[in-house]
Amino acid sequence: MNKEEIISELKTIIQPYSEEALALESIDENTDFIKDLKVNSANLVDIVLDIEERFKIEIDNDSMAKMLNIKSTVEIIENKLQVNGG
Repeated sequence: MNKEEIISELKTIIQPYSEEALALESIDENTDFIKDLKVNSANLVDIVLDIEERFKIEIDNDSMAKMLNIKSTVEIIENKLQVNGG
């Protein structure tokens, strides 16, 4: 799964938790969950759980704390997918 596919999946996962439709449409690596998408911290946890389920990965607390924007989230997902063999 490449970066664009992961971002596309993230957009689908984030959509129910963000009311910022315009920011969601123009999502890129620099998009911040809290500042740009107005996702609150409780919903961030839900997003992480949805990411784990969708990508069949487990995200530890250290990784979760780093998932503040799309770029870091994609990097964490890519690393976990590599560890899990794709």
